[in-house]
Amino acid sequence: MQTSRGIKSQGTVVSFQADAENFFTLESTPATNYAAIYNSPSAVSVSSNMSPFSPQLSNSHFSDLHYSSENTYGSPFSGSSGVDDENKLMQALWVLRNELLGPESDFEDSGSFNGVTSQPSFFTRYDRILEMAPQMDLKQLLISCAETVSEIDTASLSDRSVAISAAEALMDILEKRVSVSGDPLQRLGAYMLEGTRARLLSSGSIIYKKLKCEEPTSSELMSYMSVLYEICPYWKFAYTSANVMIKEAMENEDRIHIIDFQIAQGSQWMAMIQALSRRPGRPSYIRITGVDDSQSAHARGGGLELVGQKLAKLAESCGVPFEFHGAAMSGCEVHLENLDFRPGEALAVNFPYILHHMPDESVSTANHRDRLLRLVKSLSPKVVTIVEQESNTNTSRFFQRFCETLDYYMAMFESINAAHAKDDRQRIRAEENCVARDVVNILACEGADRVERHELFGKWRQRLMMAGFSPIPLSSSVNGAVKEMLKDYSPNYRVAEVDGALFLGWKNRAMSTSSAWR
Repeated sequence: MQTSRGIKSQGTVVSFQADAENFFTLESTPATNYAAIYNSPSAVSVSSNMSPFSPQLSNSHFSDLHYSSENTYGSPFSGSSGVDDENKLMQALWVLRNELLGPESDFEDSGSFNGVTSQPSFFTRYDRILEMAPQMDLKQLLISCAETVSEIDTASLSDRSVAISAAEALMDILEKRVSVSGDPLQRLGAYMLEGTRARLLSSGSIIYKKLKCEEPTSSELMSYMSVLYEICPYWKFAYTSANVMIKEAMENEDRIHIIDFQIAQGSQWMAMIQALSRRPGRPSYIRITGVDDSQSAHARGGGLELVGQKLAKLAESCGVPFEFHGAAMSGCEVHLENLDFRPGEALAVNFPYILHHMPDESVSTANHRDRLLRLVKSLSPKVVTIVEQESNTNTSRFFQRFCETLDYYMAMFESINAAHAKDDRQRIRAEENCVARDVVNILACEGADRVERHELFGKWRQRLMMAGFSPIPLSSSVNGAVKEMLKDYSPNYRVAEVDGALFLGWKNRAMSTSSAWR
């Protein structure tokens, strides 16, 4: 029996067809109005007035500073598991209270005066949170910690020190609850804790840059990326859907130019070259321009010439006329002269999980995100394919970003868990090097240092239409190809077409969108 399950994401509703069964449902996480509500010392609830709907497996690489793979409990950055006894923590907090209020103080921090009710002080509120902390579940504790950290920047000087002490105390408790070899929430919690701690210490950018310098070797990184590529369909979703869109747009073209802004290993185009070789009559001439960055080069163990050689060898074996042009630079640095554009060729442009790395108007007046779209539009492409994570972390404040990251990556870690055991050493290293670094960047960094800036499909649609693009309706072949690909994965993955885009979901959470434009 089939039931239709609707999911709302920041104003968009997607309905996934699912078997009528009980699923673990993530608590709703909006971009705003998400708060921990504390009604009494014995009851804590997390509430939201919105529903979740909205991956990421980028070529990011995470390598911890102090964590050893043999010690899988607690923070990945610290060998410590926190305080030995939460009673000692409570005792320390009472000492702090006595220092601030005096040992004999019976001063009430909240009450009424002339009929006007005052709010409890920072100290009283945080003291209540810390009293309840040992009884909170892990998700509540993470949210409470994030909310406390988020209030530090706006607190008065005296309240700021109290908030910092409370945040540090909550982190000590969290340290004992998280584990990189635990269940999905424990694993994600370990990385979110470190991102939050780095933010509190104002060392987020330093840690993020340190991680970039301590990447694994090329062969190790390639191995980790391969693990996630095989056990999760997020990248295959991007490659499969975009290839069908491009192939259909180029059906009757003899000279094809593809610009790929995330060429990586070039694997996506091997299937395209083989498909073109099977066309009746003379094979089309194909030219690929691959945009690259230093991280992808590190993963390959060499420059773009390796990609070009691999694709050229395949094309030759298939009898397909082929040419490769490499642009070894970030998308932010790309200008017209870097793309080797030639009139008379049918142009396709591919943006797989890369546009969210381009800083927009909230980061720089250069606004490379929109500049790049306008540049591509000026080339009059026959098709532009865009695949992005369905998440909202671009301009949100820290607490909203934290809640969105918790919701989104919880679904991702859960999907990874469906394919690999929680204590699988290979999975642990893959998560550390290919996912966790993104989480740290989202939470710990600001400004130009925060490169993980996801937007929902509705926002991408606005940007594309403002740049002059129009959506291309998706054929049934796109949906069919993706569903065929998903047969090799958990039945909890869903596909739905909404507003001209194809959504990939895990249970009731949309993870990625794929769309075509011209």
